[in-house]
Amino acid sequence: MKNKPLILVTNDDGINAPGIRALVKIMNTIGDVVVVAPNSPQSGMGHAITLDATLYVEQVFVNEGPQTEYSCSGTPADCVKLAIREKLDRRPDICVSGINHGSNASINVIYSGTMSAAIEAGIEGIPSIGFSLLDYTWTANFDACDDYVKTITENVLKHGLPNGIVLNVNIPNISKEEIKGIKICRQARANWVEKFDKRINPQGKDYYWLSGKFVNLDGGEDTDEWALEHGYISVVPSQFDLTAHHFIEKLNSWDLNKSVQIK
Repeated sequence: MKNKPLILVTNDDGINAPGIRALVKIMNTIGDVVVVAPNSPQSGMGHAITLDATLYVEQVFVNEGPQTEYSCSGTPADCVKLAIREKLDRRPDICVSGINHGSNASINVIYSGTMSAAIEAGIEGIPSIGFSLLDYTWTANFDACDDYVKTITENVLKHGLPNGIVLNVNIPNISKEEIKGIKICRQARANWVEKFDKRINPQGKDYYWLSGKFVNLDGGEDTDEWALEHGYISVVPSQFDLTAHHFIEKLNSWDLNKSVQIK
């Protein structure tokens, strides 16, 4: 009998978050599940790794089910590294991260711990997906995600992904009946316009709260933001090679060596 696929599950909202509990339940219908996730929320950590502190990993029992679960004191990227090097007895067939509470579309992919965990697995050559639901609340309802998350995961297991590519999947915060389907998209040109709320503590020292608003500068109808605004699930193939290949030829035309004595 062929072994079931080994599925590594992680996230950035913490091992107790409703989103990862929903993801574990879905993955249990597909394969053998091992969870290695942060022991506390790590949202916005990006691809941070722990270099100046000890890391702790302990087996935990969060929900009933056949899955094996570990809680990690580190970042999402740490969780993937430790899972692959220390906790898995064989190479995972796929890594799924999420389901994140909130959007990781457009520029949010840069800051996302959810996507950084998926990217870390992708660096290891493991097919990987980051899933997010556009609901930031702890009480988010993930029921509309089930069939789509399962379908996308099974397709990645069937077809694989090219080296260097991970999928960034975002799901609109609407009912299952309202979702129009899945769109393959590009990342929208959008960003956060930040401001800082400056305050003074009782000791007279300044402190700041980061706030701001999200601005979509992209009018294209092939973007993740457009898809989500129009009731579609967006799937963006993302890469961790950040080289601007199209600019290499132009950059080579600059006189960068003109004032440098070349031996």
